[in-house]
Amino acid sequence: MSGADVTRARPHPALVARVDFGSCVLLRDDGALLAAHARGRLMGPRKSLGNAIVVGDRVHYEALQAGDADAREVVVSAVEPRRNVFSRRASGRRAAEQVVAVNLDQVVLVASVADPEFSRGLADRVLCQAEHAGLPARLVLNKIDLAAAGADPQAVLDDYAQAGVPGHRVCAKSQEGIEELRHACLGRRSLFVGHSGVGKSTVLNGMVPGLDLLEGAVNEKTGKGRHTTTAAVLVRPEPDFELIDTPGVRAFAPWGIGPRDLDQAYHEFRPFLGTCRFRDCRHVGEPGCAIASAAASGAIAPRRYASYRRLLEELAAEAQPA
Repeated sequence: MSGADVTRARPHPALVARVDFGSCVLLRDDGALLAAHARGRLMGPRKSLGNAIVVGDRVHYEALQAGDADAREVVVSAVEPRRNVFSRRASGRRAAEQVVAVNLDQVVLVASVADPEFSRGLADRVLCQAEHAGLPARLVLNKIDLAAAGADPQAVLDDYAQAGVPGHRVCAKSQEGIEELRHACLGRRSLFVGHSGVGKSTVLNGMVPGLDLLEGAVNEKTGKGRHTTTAAVLVRPEPDFELIDTPGVRAFAPWGIGPRDLDQAYHEFRPFLGTCRFRDCRHVGEPGCAIASAAASGAIAPRRYASYRRLLEELAAEAQPA
């Protein structure tokens, strides 16, 4: 398409609903979906979008129209500033950031009581990342009908409620707790994250019957097919109600959090930070540690404190030079 054959329209605003390497799907304010690509200056060195355009970005696009009235090329020309970013460490040996989604109102972690068993390590990593990003989070504990085969759901939820994370007891099969969760997501853009097999898709479809059709419409715009599960997908079932579904994860490595500031990512630690005997206290058994004392007294859930110590050890090992 040559410059002489193209009519350039004024830029229009839209929301990024999905990204696939060098292309994306835009969700207009009127609900219409558009397949688009980005201007070269927004592409990375590998000619991919990378972290330059991600799900949740507010962008401006232009529809370039040729002589044929039906021939349109939709091009993203600008990205608006982000109000927050939720990231993880990308897979691979080289340390790199993977931006999962941006401009969020909350992170919703979906876990299960059993099959698979609740993973405190994964949960705490995701919640630390949300705290680091300044995002509220809530914990959905699914499959409570299997509680006899796993952990006590209320004990798990109580630990996280003490950490400032609201909890939801849910059975996606029977719809128990689904309406309360839906109400907690209305008026917000919510990022849903969960371990593979916890029933996240079932929970989401319980909240919004037919959600798989909405996701399918977004996926089909990329030409990748409805059943692609490698990308985050944003849908808007109704005004001011946006859900971002992500593929189930096997592991989650935080990004931007190191051993020196991990304590800042544990929300319930904050009232006690700065009150330890030693200014450089790492809260792993030093005398006069306010965090350890709070865990011993129950002011901090002992299981969360134990989780902190395990994650601190892992981050310290990663920080060692190769």
